Amino acid sequence: MTKVDLTVNIGKLKLRNPVMLASGTVGYGNEISEFADLSKLGAIVTKSLSLKPRKGNPPQRIVETPSGMLNAIGLANVGVEEFIKDKIPFLKQHDVPLICNIAASTVEEYVECTKILDSEEIIKAFEINVSCPNVKDGGLQFGNDLKAVAKVTEAVRTVTNKTIIIKLSPNVSYISEFAHVVKDSGGDAVSAINTLVGTSFNIFTRRPKIHNVNGGLSGPAIKPLALAKVLEISRKVEIPIIGIGGIMNWKDVIEFMIVGASAVQIGTLNFIDPTSSVKIVNELEEYCEKNNYKNISDLTASYII
Repeated sequence: MTKVDLTVNIGKLKLRNPVMLASGTVGYGNEISEFADLSKLGAIVTKSLSLKPRKGNPPQRIVETPSGMLNAIGLANVGVEEFIKDKIPFLKQHDVPLICNIAASTVEEYVECTKILDSEEIIKAFEINVSCPNVKDGGLQFGNDLKAVAKVTEAVRTVTNKTIIIKLSPNVSYISEFAHVVKDSGGDAVSAINTLVGTSFNIFTRRPKIHNVNGGLSGPAIKPLALAKVLEISRKVEIPIIGIGGIMNWKDVIEFMIVGASAVQIGTLNFIDPTSSVKIVNELEEYCEKNNYKNISDLTASYII
């Protein structure tokens, strides 16, 4: 039997398979390494990193919802300097590409974070989280403004030759317009989608269950919307897409690839079964063998409409 080629390309980045671990769901990789062989994965995306350490929001920060979860962690992280000093040494022990997710409140901060991290050889790409409030522009999220997304992408491009992935917000009318802007501004790929805005209330206290009131909704509940957003981008923009949103098994991965994703990120599932990612890689290979796909990349944008 011919061995299946599971490799996929995201810009200049070549991954051994399309399964990545999503930002914010596995910390900096050390926790999940006890349950999953990281060397079997396509890549790990770090928890969002900012220039200085952030404590994040007070608890309660995570709430379970029907078929999903709300989180309002507030981008809590150790900051780039501490990350380089304390987290990178562990990650160097594992043969897995590292993608750093960058969060910032100004364009200058995005640039500075990327510039500092760019010299670390283990970091193969940057995922820029534009679902952050722009403090210099009245707090409007970067990701909801086409000009702001263009500005961030262009600015980060000037300080790195590594693959730049812009993580797009679904809380917009036409996500493909933002993918167009990313491509035109020098970005290599997009991640779609980030979480949806949601809330949940206690009916007895009439108070929000999350201290921050609103949080980001993830999990199986958002998968149909995420698929539709990936399909929209795929049909309108020629750019690699990393699909995210409610992936719970290998079938979901195949579905995301069919609608246009070159790779995927597993998020909420890591909280339920931290061993799932490696199992999914093996199941994808079995699917390809049974269905005579020699290259898993042939599935990308293979939809029939």
